Order: sequence, then C-alpha cells, then structure tokens
Amino acid sequence: MPRKDSRNTKGRIVESAWELFYEQGYEDTTIDDIVEHSETSKGSFYHYFDGKDALLSSLSYLFDNKYEELTPSLDNFSSGFDKLVYLNHELFLMIENRVPLDLLARLLSTQLVTAGEKHLLDHGRTYYRLLRKIIIDGQKSSEFRNDLSVNEIVKAYALFERAIMYDWCICNGEYSLYQYAGTLLPTFLRGFIKASS
Repeated sequence: MPRKDSRNTKGRIVESAWELFYEQGYEDTTIDDIVEHSETSKGSFYHYFDGKDALLSSLSYLFDNKYEELTPSLDNFSSGFDKLVYLNHELFLMIENRVPLDLLARLLSTQLVTAGEKHLLDHGRTYYRLLRKIIIDGQKSSEFRNDLSVNEIVKAYALFERAIMYDWCICNGEYSLYQYAGTLLPTFLRGFIKASS
C-alpha cells in the first residue's frame, strides 16, 4: 500500500481553500466546499486545521509553495539582484490575482496581535531559506555588500515586502501591488549592491 504524502494532502487543502476564498469569498466558502475541491476528507482537513479560521495562517504556506515552484527558474538569472526582483514580481502578481485583499489584511493583522507563532517571521520557511541562499551567493560573488550580514539584508528585504503588502491593504488595493513593488524594489535593492572600487 503506497504511503500517503501528508505534505501533498495539506498542500491540496490549502491551495483549494485559497482558490475558493478568491472565487466565492471567505464567508461563503464552507469546509465541505474545501474538502470536495481538494479531493480530501473531513478527517484530513481536521488533522491539519482546527477550522476555517486556522486556514488564514496557511497563507505563508501558499507563498512558500509559490517560491518552491519558482526556484528552478532562478537558474535563468545570473545576478542575485535579478533573482530577488523576479521572486517579488511573481509572488506579488500571485497575491494580486489569487489572494482576496480582505484576507491578506486579516492575516497581517493577526500576525500583529497573536501571542503564538508568527508564521510570516518563521525563518525555517522556504522563503527565508531561499533569500539567505541568494544573498550568500551574491556576497560570495561580490555583488552584494559584505559590511552587512546575510541576516541584515534578508531582514531588510522581508521588511520591504511586508511594508508594501501592508500599504496595499490599507489603501484598499487602489494600485497594482506587483507594478508598484516593481518600481520601488530595484531602487531599494541598489542600496545593497557592492560599490565598484
């Protein structure tokens, strides 16, 4: 009997939930809808989540799935600068097209008040591992400054992304998230490029 891939089951539930939240709205999406759409079971759902509200924190899981999907494409870019711009563009494009604005705002607000785990700050996430690798490689190739630590640059980049998402939410999505970030991010990243001697 083949072993079930628990990561795949959880991933299907998360992907289906967020797809339905976007199409039908959070309030109009039921657990039964999610189970049916993900082709899983209620038992599987409750194994991973206490209820529908628990799915809000799974948005970081959805983001990490996107990063894992994009990772092979990074070989098409020679510089860390271009890799970071590409990752940001693709993630923010996905957010704009697949994540309801009110749910992104709810996630950000829960991260502010929670006494428990802050998923967006979990440094074990694919997001942080990928950023660290890009910065380390960039420092080794003398692309990025080495008077700042890898963690300082990663923290600044993550802070930039969270700030843009927060602003997009409080402005009620009145501008294109990925286009605005695409304009600002290159200027921001140039501050981490090693000056030519």
